[in-house]
Amino acid sequence: MPRIIIYPGTFDPITLGHMDLVKRATRLFDTVVLAVAGDSSKKSLFSYQERIDLCSEVLGDIDGLVVTGFRGLLANYAQEMNACALLRGLRAVSDFEFEFQLANMNRRLAPEIESLFLTPSEQFSFISSSLVKEVASLGGDVSEFVHPLVVKALENKYPATA
Repeated sequence: MPRIIIYPGTFDPITLGHMDLVKRATRLFDTVVLAVAGDSSKKSLFSYQERIDLCSEVLGDIDGLVVTGFRGLLANYAQEMNACALLRGLRAVSDFEFEFQLANMNRRLAPEIESLFLTPSEQFSFISSSLVKEVASLGGDVSEFVHPLVVKALENKYPATA
């Protein structure tokens, strides 16, 4: 049976930090499912479909990766996908408390699915989608934080920065 891990998130937008985690996870698991969340309390810059499309375009050449969207409870989705684990990224100690709560809730809802945490490579450890959007919205250069296709997508959302 293939070992499947799900990497869930809003990916609004996907960053080089996300990409780093995906590439590293594909070395550890048979299949990595990058699952773009459709139900989120976060206000997204990119639509659900735009986020799925951007992730697919940016990550399309990675063997062992499937990009998909999901709605509803992550634990249910993971069970439907026959995943053995959930991947979460930890950039800083401040991420840990929230991620720890999520991991415990997911363990309660789906005890057969493990939560695994990876830290991004140090050159990506400070990058977040929120910071990328803020810098881009103020006309800053985000090309060292995101794939060139994401830079273009951000320029389309913030035309004054182009």
